[in-house]
Amino acid sequence: MATRSQTAAVLLAGALALAACGSGGAQAPAAQSGAKTLVIDTSFDLKTADPGRTYEPTGLIVGKATYETLLTFDGGDVTKPVPALAESYELSEDGKVVTLKLKQGATFADGSPITADDVVFSLTRVRDMKGTPSFLLDGVEVAKADDSTITLTSKQANPALPYILPNPALGIINSKLAKQNGATTDPQDKAEQYLNSTSAGSGPYLIESFNVSSQVVLKANPKYYGTKPAYDKVVIRNVEAATQKLNVQRGDSQVALNLSGDQVAGMPANLQVDKTSSANVIFLFANQNQEISKTTPNAKFVEAVRKGVDYAGLLELAGEGATQAPGVIPSQILGALGADQAAKRDLEGAKAALAASGLSNPTVKLEYPSELTVNGLSFQPLAERIQANLKEVGITVDLNPAPVTTALDNYRNGKEEMGLWYWGPDYPDPSDYLVFLPGKTVGERAGWKAGSDKTVEESGEKAAVAVGDDLRKQAYADMQTKLNASGPFIPLIQPSQNIVTAASVTGLEYHPVWTVDVADLGVK
Repeated sequence: MATRSQTAAVLLAGALALAACGSGGAQAPAAQSGAKTLVIDTSFDLKTADPGRTYEPTGLIVGKATYETLLTFDGGDVTKPVPALAESYELSEDGKVVTLKLKQGATFADGSPITADDVVFSLTRVRDMKGTPSFLLDGVEVAKADDSTITLTSKQANPALPYILPNPALGIINSKLAKQNGATTDPQDKAEQYLNSTSAGSGPYLIESFNVSSQVVLKANPKYYGTKPAYDKVVIRNVEAATQKLNVQRGDSQVALNLSGDQVAGMPANLQVDKTSSANVIFLFANQNQEISKTTPNAKFVEAVRKGVDYAGLLELAGEGATQAPGVIPSQILGALGADQAAKRDLEGAKAALAASGLSNPTVKLEYPSELTVNGLSFQPLAERIQANLKEVGITVDLNPAPVTTALDNYRNGKEEMGLWYWGPDYPDPSDYLVFLPGKTVGERAGWKAGSDKTVEESGEKAAVAVGDDLRKQAYADMQTKLNASGPFIPLIQPSQNIVTAASVTGLEYHPVWTVDVADLGVK
């Protein structure tokens, strides 16, 4: 994607989700006799159940359960899109056209068949309604070739599109039903209230009740044409992390999604703990704008910081399951750098680089959101450790934490001298990380203007149009190698994603976009 106006909003949404504290008081409804009920505790970031408007983490969990997309992923594997409502897809040799054949026999919750017209309406609505997820289909023309064939055409090569289509925001809605309730393909659409109270999709679950601050209750779709879900009812509750731990330990819930590494330590043997590195990458940056700082644009200063950080020490703080980030693309996604390419601390090299910079005992300000936690990990101890690391190099770091809204303002407007932030994938494709290049969204936030580094920019342009997994993997790896060599960004860690489940729950796999597919969960 060339531009992404909604990125800041998405980041804010993710930040608030991870920092949220829920009521913890919402109770699951009593299970019907013989019915199986699953209770999931999470920290809500939820605004809507309308797939054309949702882009918050909790909303994507709900959307994945209630709507189906043309393509999906197999479990937590995001390296290859697989069929869903489309039985097959083909990317043209020039990467501009994706052709999809619809699966026969798929039906909406009211029993009506899913048609090519439903697909065209649904995707056009997302693109043209100008909601948060509209950027996913920027510049993509959606057309019906025949009753069972859809084409998606981009003006430039767009090999990321098959990886974008699984996003629950691109769920296919029953166009006839939605239109009767105010749905259109423009910003005048008025279907959100209706879609918050019912399900106009084809997913294995339906919405029984929906409250953005307390809980969402899903019930099994009796007319689901696919494999029936194991649970008759799923209750997703808004609960702060400390209470999540208590609830799952005493059996009041069966799944806890937002526990830190410290919180999952010493869990009872009757609980299952899934620890894996998340797809969030925490990074440090040095602003390249001379108007913001006379210190941080110095290339040797950036080198001193890169060599001066104790990456192993940061991993200790992050806890079990976390990994070092060799580049800005996380390990789960095509094009990620290998662990052997991760930076290592070189204190003497850092001191030498600082001496070569011509700067004498520089002092810089490091800004970060004070109350934000990413996968249960607070930014404060990370900032303090970086401060101590760089003091050994000869760099004084003044810590300047701020509430997330204030910090985000400074970050988005490129006013932070140094910043500590994170990036989570909008979709699991390496093209989502082109935003780190000069002149792009995150590059601009670091004061890195277009034209600042032709070598890096050319590598990004080459990666953006590469077609085929092998060529793309190499192109994005090359881009990150060059970005690490001369860019203002210092990738630090991928914190651990810790999910705790009762022993009775089976089939859970962490997914970097929708966290967990509740329809995949089984019961012993």
